[in-house]
This record gives sequence, structure tokens and C-alpha cells, in this order.
Amino acid sequence: MSEPKRCRWANPKNPLYIEYHDNEWGKPSYDDGYLFEMLVLEGFQAGLSWECVLNKREAFKAAFDGFDYKKVAEYTQQKQDELAQNKNIIRNRRKIKAAVKNAEIFMNIQSEYGSFSKYIWHFTDGKQIVNRDGIIRATTPLSDTISKDLRKRGMKFVGSTIIYSYLQAVGIVDDHEPDCDFGR
Repeated sequence: MSEPKRCRWANPKNPLYIEYHDNEWGKPSYDDGYLFEMLVLEGFQAGLSWECVLNKREAFKAAFDGFDYKKVAEYTQQKQDELAQNKNIIRNRRKIKAAVKNAEIFMNIQSEYGSFSKYIWHFTDGKQIVNRDGIIRATTPLSDTISKDLRKRGMKFVGSTIIYSYLQAVGIVDDHEPDCDFGR
């Protein structure tokens, strides 16, 4: 049996990347825990490669209490300082502080909408956007709108490019390449 065709960006030499591409990227998620995890990871990815973040994902999970947004929202300055010393994660103090603040805002959005999932999916009326045109996008009017709304609410590291990548990660947008076997 031949190897399945994948998007060109999925590094075939990195099993974590292949696993992520094949089983997560572009697959719709409605789980608030996962949606928060990806929001944190995408924020840490700013200015870096996704592969760098993906390789540190398990360390991030351990450092950030399994991405439990209730716990993250309560991180003290001491806990943030400890994270900034953790050599297994990306030790950017601004991104750490943003993750804590974003957790608070994430929970505010949950209170307003009933779940973060309802909030994020309402922008597409609950429908997945499927692109099979092979165009590589960095932003779209949708990511612009969501980014603007999240920033208005006080979130950080949620610019339009980060949000577009987030939408792909959580399956609101499916941008698998036209010949990829893992697209819809």
C-alpha cells in the first residue's frame, strides 16, 4: 500500500507533524479545552514555526496544567516567572502573560455564549469553510473580523494571521491541499 498524499508543509520526517496533520489539522473541534489549548499554542507560535511549537507541545501541556483555562486564568506572577524559566517551553514573558489574560477572557466569552465553541463557530454559522483551490492564505476577512473582536475583548497575540492559523488548526477552516488525502 502506498503512502497517503499529504499537504506539502507536513514534514514527513517528523512523526509529531504527520500525526498532527493527519488527525487534527482541519478537523472540526467543538471542545472548549482543545480550543483553548490551540489558542495558547498558536499565540506562542507568533514569529516562530509551528513545528517548533508542536515539538514542545507536551512540555507546554505539562507546564500549563493540561491547558486547564480555569487554572491558567489564576496564574500568579510567581507562576508566570516559573514558566519563564522553563527551558522546555518557549519562555517569552509577553506570551506567557497573554496566555493568562486570554484564559480570563476565554471564560468571559464562555459566560456570554454558553461555550467558547459557540462563540467561535457563530462566525461561520456553525459551518466549516473548505478551500480546495490550493491558494495559501495568511489572513481572510473572517480572520480579520474574529481577530478584531478578540482584541476588542482584550486578548493578546490574536492578530489576523494567528487567528487564521487557529481557524485551520481547530477545523473551522479546512485548507488541505487539493491532492491531499486528508481533506474532506
